[in-house]
Amino acid sequence: MLIMDRDCKRGGERFAIPTQGEVQGKLIVLEVVAITCLREVLASKDALAVAALKKKVLRAMKEQCAPFGLSSEDETSVLEYACEFFEEACKEAGRGAATVEAAKLAETARPRTPRHG
Repeated sequence: MLIMDRDCKRGGERFAIPTQGEVQGKLIVLEVVAITCLREVLASKDALAVAALKKKVLRAMKEQCAPFGLSSEDETSVLEYACEFFEEACKEAGRGAATVEAAKLAETARPRTPRHG
């Protein structure tokens, strides 16, 4: 079961082996949250905001990796993966934003039929 409470516990309860469904569920949550947040940032079309967000993500990744004592090679690999994930999420968010924009344009271009009451 996906519960934040377990993630915040100490000791054995925290390290219970998750089911495949739990892992998939967490990945879906992470992807949806990332793409939704990026769509909001990209909606402003502010390249500086996107760059600042990427920088914050990479800084947070370094901070999260520090307690695990990863080798420099592993840390570099994690950061590269985070960059790839960020770029793909940006592309996906851009596709979603383009689809929404196209739907809005189609709606405004559609001829209106008069209502008869």
